[in-house]
Amino acid sequence: MEIRNYKAVFVGIIKQGDDENRVMEYLEELEFLALTAGAKGDKKFVQKVDKPDGATYIRSGKLEEIAAYCTENEIDYVIFDDELTGIQQRNIEKIVKPSAVIDRTSLILEIFSQRARTSYAKMQVELARYNYMLPRLAGMWTHLERQRGGMGARGGMGEKQIEIDRRIVKERISKLKEQLQKVDRQMATQRGNRGQMVRIALVGYTNVGKSTLMNLLAKTEVFAENKLFATLDTTVRKVVIENCPFLLSDTVGFIRKLPTQLIEAFKSTLDEVREADVLLHVVDISHPEFEDQMKTVNATLNEIGAGNKAVLVVFNKIDAYKYEEYDEYSLTPKKAENYTLEEFKNSWIASENTPCTFISAKEKTGIDKLRNDIYKIVSEIHAGRYPFNNFLY
Repeated sequence: MEIRNYKAVFVGIIKQGDDENRVMEYLEELEFLALTAGAKGDKKFVQKVDKPDGATYIRSGKLEEIAAYCTENEIDYVIFDDELTGIQQRNIEKIVKPSAVIDRTSLILEIFSQRARTSYAKMQVELARYNYMLPRLAGMWTHLERQRGGMGARGGMGEKQIEIDRRIVKERISKLKEQLQKVDRQMATQRGNRGQMVRIALVGYTNVGKSTLMNLLAKTEVFAENKLFATLDTTVRKVVIENCPFLLSDTVGFIRKLPTQLIEAFKSTLDEVREADVLLHVVDISHPEFEDQMKTVNATLNEIGAGNKAVLVVFNKIDAYKYEEYDEYSLTPKKAENYTLEEFKNSWIASENTPCTFISAKEKTGIDKLRNDIYKIVSEIHAGRYPFNNFLY
């Protein structure tokens, strides 16, 4: 799939009990995902439903409205915020054609495909793609060896061809798993050869500034830009603060509804998180939904078996933090955006047991305190691990 320089509309649903503003914010994130992949957002459609329609995800009336808009405005892609079943995708395409239909998972897979730089990352993404495609083979009209991600025209296909394609995909999945297992063993050996050095991993929602912070702490040049999933390949650097050495790793960012296919494919990369002594959970405090993003990261950490790690929360981008004054006579409860930065610091620190610090990696504000906090953590671990060694290597 290649969606550069195209126009896209976005579709979401509001179920009973959902916050309508939050659903719209999720669609804003979907638009940012599309922009990262190269497609320009045009319009957002939402529908209130009790549950997704099993055949078309949304009701036929709204789907006809979307189809008419797409035809009138020459829309190339209709992007749904939830993962569609193969049946839903085929039924929707019959109504909105010639616009192509993709879902959030397919879009994220496309971004990962564009961002993969090393052969290892490319194999991981390819494995995730094939695992996503396997249950969706029926309805693809052209041979899968000539496709990238299952996009393109759709139509009837004989059962024989579907079975041939299914066998090809399964064989490719098996081969990729074998190749990745070999690399995984090599990477495990490399991690083992690092000895007992203290290991710290940067984790966080995508686009919160992990790579920028990595560059500051490690004095390196890890690729960083204001787009989602700028980093796919794990980077590990030795860092020394005063006389205290440790290994710092920058890992792939997390996101809401991160496809399970990607979590499975990137399990070895995520071993850097699982095997770390300490996690630096980087948070974009200027983002209006940073608390939800923190919950997403924590849920993903639990999912990969790293939820019990020691954590230092690093609230980044304080230079962009904004707040709205709170009306003391308001009947609505005070929200995160109604706190000044100082009020938030005091309230968060008072209510949470997790240590934290506040920085701007861009403006290099608070970095000295962060270094000092890291030094204290690492030196304590190091002292327990090497009681007779004063960091003299």
